[in-house]
Amino acid sequence: MDEPYTVDTKISEVISDPVLGEYGRLIFPVDRGYCSGDTLGDLRLAWYSDIDPDKTVEIANYLRARAAAGQTVFYDIYTDEEKADDPAKEDTGLFFFKGKAGAPFAVCNAGGGFAYVGAMQDSFPHALELSKKGYNAFTLIYRPGAQTACEDLARAISFIFENADRLEAGTDCYSLWGGSAGGRMAAWLGSYGPAAFGGDVLPRPGAVIMQYTGHSEYTGNDPPTYACVGEEDWIANWRVMERRLRRLSSLGIATEFHHYPGLSHGFGLGTGTVAEGWIDEAMDFWEAQMDNDRK
Repeated sequence: MDEPYTVDTKISEVISDPVLGEYGRLIFPVDRGYCSGDTLGDLRLAWYSDIDPDKTVEIANYLRARAAAGQTVFYDIYTDEEKADDPAKEDTGLFFFKGKAGAPFAVCNAGGGFAYVGAMQDSFPHALELSKKGYNAFTLIYRPGAQTACEDLARAISFIFENADRLEAGTDCYSLWGGSAGGRMAAWLGSYGPAAFGGDVLPRPGAVIMQYTGHSEYTGNDPPTYACVGEEDWIANWRVMERRLRRLSSLGIATEFHHYPGLSHGFGLGTGTVAEGWIDEAMDFWEAQMDNDRK
């Protein structure tokens, strides 16, 4: 059977597809001023490069197929009462890319300058690849603003822990992933834990995976951290990231850092670039932390 979506499918058709219900609109930026293009094949997102049309189509078809099969692919993290009190919370939630029952979970956080959520380039592809490896991967659609974004991430982590049995997601040595603004979110929650942003008192992540962010803040208790960035990034200077990772290493925190010549901001999975394959290295890094936890 042919996949229902192709590169020629209009974005508006995906958003309004009844199979995806009310959450189809959250697959793309709620503020359409940050994206352009009429079809899946010509989608463009502000501040991002190297968007792979085939991956965009694959993700849209994956979500639709799971929804059509009666599987839950989107979870609200706020109650109806909370959304009524703060209508911006209507535009939040978790897309779920299911892996093996009981496997550890990851939360992927897209960038977008804390103005919008660039999930189709910066978190959906990562979550899909993680799920193919058996991990339970979530992508967070959050409210604009650094503080509110971190509050939403804290709530999301708390939601996953609270519903771990129903989600069939393992909570030991979970990981937080993020690019650009999403990388800052992952780092902040790694440094201070969910409770610092209004979430439950929970363990910090077993690993933080960051891409292209100028985040320099750290603590002596930060989780093991993997980071990668392009050397031609006009937003996040690679040397800023390198200095932070060196400081973490000097504190005895496990780190891994990669910088790629000629690569600019927002390369996502980096398919077809010098960064291709970085996500496999990042998963290896996360798995090494799992092994350490078992010792």
